[in-house]
Amino acid sequence: MSISSRTDASPILHADHLAKDVESGERRLTILSDLSLSVFPAESVAILGQSGAGKSTLLGLLAGLDTPSGGELSLFGQSLLALDEDGRASLRAGRVGFVFQNFQLLPTLTALENVLLPLELSPSPGAEAQARDWLTRVGLGERLNHLPKQLSGGEQQRVALARAFVTGAELVFADEPTGNLDPVTGERIIEALFSLNREAGTILVLVTHDHALARRCDRCLRLEGGRLVEMAHDEVMA
Repeated sequence: MSISSRTDASPILHADHLAKDVESGERRLTILSDLSLSVFPAESVAILGQSGAGKSTLLGLLAGLDTPSGGELSLFGQSLLALDEDGRASLRAGRVGFVFQNFQLLPTLTALENVLLPLELSPSPGAEAQARDWLTRVGLGERLNHLPKQLSGGEQQRVALARAFVTGAELVFADEPTGNLDPVTGERIIEALFSLNREAGTILVLVTHDHALARRCDRCLRLEGGRLVEMAHDEVMA
């Protein structure tokens, strides 16, 4: 049975009996096993777990960046397993945003140019103004022309947030978005992330070690033994 909190709408993201095995020398390691999950419109879902539990692997599968060893997986009502890599990229274009622990900004591009990148898939006359607006929303309106190396870690992550939301994404995946930041900067990024998420009305799926971040989500799940387990509120508070 899929882990979900809604029965009155179709899931935007649905995994059923998902599995992921990898080869390690002569051994075959099971990372995920018989994992099921449903995520519905307007939800925010946090996935917690120990280092090495497979959280980033799971996020990559859910986003169609990697392929599972077994099970079913659909996004926006389409089977990801029925699509090739180009087809999955086309499905994500303009509808899915990403925020990574290590920011994933192109070092030779300015903050503005990094945010413009996802808009170049479908160019429009207002793209630059749109990118400027989102950078202003995250407090970087005066740093549009700075390269990543000229920005602090927190500023780089705010550029990444603007890039994730600039296309009007319906779904944002975040992989340890505060993992490389000090606690004070991390808290600012959490505030920015959820503020943008409220404004845009997106679905948010994130993996994190940060319980303060997880508590801000509608649901918290723990990944252990290759499967997801619902967490009670007092568990997340611990």
